[in-house]
Amino acid sequence: MSPEASNVTWRLRALAFSLFIISALTALAAPQPNVVLIFCDDLGYGDLGCYGSTKIRTPAIDTLARDGMTFTDFYSSSPVCTPSRASLLTGSYARRVGMHEDKTGHWVLIPRSVRGIHPDETTLPELLKSVGYATACIGKWHLGDQPEHLPTAHGFDHYFGIPYSNDMAQKGRGDPPLPMVRDTSVVEAPVDQSTITKQYTEQSIAFVEQSKQADKPFFLYLPHTFPHLPLFASPDFHGKSANGRYGDSVKEIDDSTEQILAALDRLGLKENTLVIFTSDNGSNGRNGGSNKPLAGFKGATMEGGMRVPFLARWPAAIPAGSRCTELGTMMDLLPTLTGFAGAELPTRKIDGHDIAALFRAEPGARSPTEVFYYYRRRQLQAVRIGPWKYHLPLEKVYPQWTNSDHSTDVNKEGKLVHLPTDIRETTNVQNVRVMAAMKAAIANARSVLGDEAAAGSEQRSAADSASSKPLVLAPAEPAK
Repeated sequence: MSPEASNVTWRLRALAFSLFIISALTALAAPQPNVVLIFCDDLGYGDLGCYGSTKIRTPAIDTLARDGMTFTDFYSSSPVCTPSRASLLTGSYARRVGMHEDKTGHWVLIPRSVRGIHPDETTLPELLKSVGYATACIGKWHLGDQPEHLPTAHGFDHYFGIPYSNDMAQKGRGDPPLPMVRDTSVVEAPVDQSTITKQYTEQSIAFVEQSKQADKPFFLYLPHTFPHLPLFASPDFHGKSANGRYGDSVKEIDDSTEQILAALDRLGLKENTLVIFTSDNGSNGRNGGSNKPLAGFKGATMEGGMRVPFLARWPAAIPAGSRCTELGTMMDLLPTLTGFAGAELPTRKIDGHDIAALFRAEPGARSPTEVFYYYRRRQLQAVRIGPWKYHLPLEKVYPQWTNSDHSTDVNKEGKLVHLPTDIRETTNVQNVRVMAAMKAAIANARSVLGDEAAAGSEQRSAADSASSKPLVLAPAEPAK
């Protein structure tokens, strides 16, 4: 090599090394984003203005779509509450971490359940807390109501909310009056449900203000109680929607979102705060909600049961008005947010993937999820690979509620559908190549995660306490 060529090569290497150092230093210097994760209960795919609703006006939530990204193909890992929340916080299918059903056999945890997330699982708030985040869960928990299973045992500095669904106060089952809990103590019971959203909003804003004052990045997880049945809204929102009490409760959630966004703006936090708005599963179709244009409802593995609205705004990183049609899942949030915060991933295997490239709308970015499994309680019912979805042939389902019309008919034949051209999943398509891939994916799921009563080789156990007590309000001390 001539001296001139050698000199050019050396300069190019020096330039490349300098660019690498600059990039590394820039990444190290980038501030950790604050995260606000607003997580509704039973909100349908078609219940927001930005997703096509004509019955409910959601101007504040719609600004997240205008100023951020709208996902069209984002999935909860389950069509019901407990497993979907377990997946969000652990980055794993609920079957992997043993949270796909209650020990009692109920398909979600009930009051006084002994079950909760195993302490050996590493949760999203624990990971964020490890790199300096303040963490708070304000809202419906539904991952165990015993002290060892509450949010403060799984990485949250603070908790304020109800520990399970708002319809779980059945005296015949021995449920206590519906409790409002602060950390591990009941502060109100039975809670006045018309005040729940207002209380959550006030507590959320207070946490954001405290984190700002402490100069700490923060993770606010706000799992709303509504629009789960029974429906409530504060008096200021009664009759404010064209969609009855359901619409009233959603409008109050929109107002709550507006107040939180205003607080971020007022405190100078908007630019570097990632705000996510989504739902745990689809609408149940009986409460006034809509999953249009999808078919199916909460509790089902049709698209309407598990495909959810998902909006993300982060002015510092997400292009305004962007749209993502790639597949994403609630399990992806743990590795993605962990990466944004600069924390290390759990040592245990998880199922989610880092989708930061999708959030940033990087050219050519594709979903890293090659196969998505639709589990319903203990049963594998469907599989998605790319644009294709296969409904497995089933002899029975648990419990009997699976189809688009809430009927008890069981799909005994199996059905392959092409989602981009058949969003309502009506037409069985013949495709030998795709079916070969589906059969391989099903065999893998059954081997690794399990199906029905058969355990998978990589399944882990939930934590079951030896006993449990109801969460009740402590008796008032006698006057002295």
